[in-house]
Amino acid sequence: MVNSIEALEAIYGQPHDRAVRKQIAFLNEDYQAMVRASPLIIISSVGPDGMDGSPRGDAPGFVRIIDEHTLAIPDRPGNNRIDTLRNVVLDSRVSLLFIIPGIGETLRVNGTAQISAEPELLESFAVNGKPARTVMLVTVDAAYFHCSKAIVRSQLWNPERYLDRSALPTAGAFHKRLNDGQFDAETYDREAPARVRDSLY
Repeated sequence: MVNSIEALEAIYGQPHDRAVRKQIAFLNEDYQAMVRASPLIIISSVGPDGMDGSPRGDAPGFVRIIDEHTLAIPDRPGNNRIDTLRNVVLDSRVSLLFIIPGIGETLRVNGTAQISAEPELLESFAVNGKPARTVMLVTVDAAYFHCSKAIVRSQLWNPERYLDRSALPTAGAFHKRLNDGQFDAETYDREAPARVRDSLY
């Protein structure tokens, strides 16, 4: 097993100069463009009960650029586990991964976060008259773009590789197995489209 930095560096060597120079401590014009174009981010956080990686999605530009050092991310109705928010309250460190459909490059932002419930800020993120539940304010410590290799290898944006939904269990089937068969999966799945539509905001 590799159990030291020296052993890792013996395998991989030093990072390319370009890989080092692409990391900056703020959001420049190019990185801001990626933030505005992204409809989906993954927020990674850590707390005393463990780690969490949670998706957040909305119309492109839903993550608001306050300035080159600050981002605002609205939180919408969900399952109320609030794993990420619990972590941030106790440990402010976060990492964001911005994903843009059809684009190979992704943007990673590392920083610290706070949770705001200020009514005027929540209202400024309202959709269909419904304000955000909270807003995460992220102070940028480091930002850099990832090259497209992972997306190219995975063929993520290749429609020919898209998996038919029937190839995996439905959400209802997941629940049924997790409840030892004591769950009405058929009704749950049948009502899912309307339930999701009516609870987006």
